[in-house]
This record gives sequence, C-alpha cells and structure tokens, in this order.
Amino acid sequence: MMVTMKKKLTLLIFDAAGTPVKQTTIPRMLFPMAAMVSMVLAIALYLGISDYLRLKTEVKDVERLRSSLRTQEELVVQHQNQIVAFSNKINSLNTKLAELGNFEQKIRIIANLDPGNDGSSIFGVGGSDPEDLDPSTMIEQDYQELVRDMHVEINEIDQASHNQKNSFSSIFSQLEGKRNLLAATPSIQPLKGWISSRFGYRESPFTGRREFHRGLDIATHEGSPILAPADGIVTYAGNKGLMGKMVAIEHGFGMVTRYGHTQKILKKKGDRVKRGEAIALVGNTGRSTGPHLHYEIRLNGVAVNPMNYFFN
Repeated sequence: MMVTMKKKLTLLIFDAAGTPVKQTTIPRMLFPMAAMVSMVLAIALYLGISDYLRLKTEVKDVERLRSSLRTQEELVVQHQNQIVAFSNKINSLNTKLAELGNFEQKIRIIANLDPGNDGSSIFGVGGSDPEDLDPSTMIEQDYQELVRDMHVEINEIDQASHNQKNSFSSIFSQLEGKRNLLAATPSIQPLKGWISSRFGYRESPFTGRREFHRGLDIATHEGSPILAPADGIVTYAGNKGLMGKMVAIEHGFGMVTRYGHTQKILKKKGDRVKRGEAIALVGNTGRSTGPHLHYEIRLNGVAVNPMNYFFN
C-alpha cells in the first residue's frame, strides 16, 4: 500500500502479488473532521453514560424515599391510633371517677354522713367535670396543643383521684362509728325482677283512680325467694288484708321494711334475720293482678322511695 499526501490523500491497495487492485483518494480535511466527530461522539457517549448512571442513582434514591415515606405514614397511623386509644382511656377514667363520685354521694345520703366537699365535683372544689376528649378532632389539632390538652386531662384525673381517695378515707372514718346503722339500713334489692309499679302517685289498676303507691312492685316468677335487705327482727308474719301474706322486719333506727303478696312465709315473728337471708317466696295473695312483691321501706313511720336504697 502506498500513500501519497498532497491536498488529497491517495491510497493504493495491492494484492498479494504486488499488483495495484484499488486506488482511493481521501481529502486531507476529512481526518481532522473525523477526529472531531469521534471526539464529539466520545463526549456524547460519556455524557449519555453519565446521565444514565445519574438517573439510575436518582431512581434508587426516589425508591428509598418512597419506602421511607411509606414507613413514616405507617408510623403516623400507628401514632394516631395510639392517641385515639389513649384519649378513650382518659375518657373512660373520667367516667369511672364521675361514677365513683356519684356512688360516694349515695353512700353519704344513705348513711346520713356529711356531704363532703359541699357536694362539689371531685375534679375540684366548685369546678365541673372535664369534657371528654374527641378523638375525631384531636388528630387535626396542632401537635403541641394536643399534648398540652392531654397533659391537662391527665393532671385533672390525677387530682380527682387524689380527692376521691381523701373523700373515701373520710367516709371510712365516719362509717367506723356507724356499723350498727349500716347493718340496719336496707341496701340491697330483695329480689331481681321487673319493676311493674314505682313509688309515688299512680293510677290504681283496680279502681282507675289516682292514688299514692307507698312502695315498689317487683314482678317475677312465683316462688322466687325474697331476701332481707338488712339485719333486723321479724315483727309481723301472717295475713294482712289486701297485702295478703305479709312479712314486716324492724331494722332499728326507725327503719322498717314490709313485704306483701307473698306465697309462703319462711320466718316467724321474733326471728332475727341477716342481710341476704331468704324470708319468704313471691306469690299472688291479697289484692294482686299477678305474681309480684310489694316492697315498702318506712323511716319513722313515713314511707320512703326504696329505689334510693338499692346498692346492687
């Protein structure tokens, strides 16, 4: 092969015997252009590969960010669920403390104790019970505000539980000296059943006229046991006109209970009975429209509402 260099380059291609078989003429300007094109292509290839690698890295970063975001969203949902559960527990504690406060006042009334904090709320003298937290709106609040609200609720519950503890301690101290009174105070329902007629004015089922009902009618199965609501002595056991077979128990401190329309009397006059002891069976004797117990509580001879004396 022979190359002649002028303005053009001439290439002679020989065969194996040395005889020229082809002649090619290439302008000299094509070489720098070819070099430049090669360089441009090399740069473009380099940039393309760099962009590809960069995009590949960015895609991986985006996937990591998406995975991290999904994890964060799951954590947020978990935290929201925990907040809702915690707020529900706070509301439940508020309710239980309020119920304890009501139960305490009932004990004080029945045992004739002083009213404690002048009947004020256990959540603070002169204060009111805190409002329940609303989980549906709590999540929408600012986090710091939410934390403050929950801290306030917890502090109020803590103070209320402290107040309730002191109040029950006061009750215990006062009750120590009133054991006999408590044992003689009717405090349990004499039997379970459907209250068919309450204490107070009603329309008589026999005359249709308005009359004052001095007791509580509890309907249940005939033959069901009737329990003594407190300790006492049976002062009457027998037939009593419209009351049918009736039992009366004197508990002391001016307290008497009466049980009418019984089927069978299990105690006799003079017997001592304990709270929870069976004294008779439910019946339908006397003036009655069906098996039931007519239950009365009399304090110093005056009929009072038995519903105020049920602890169970």
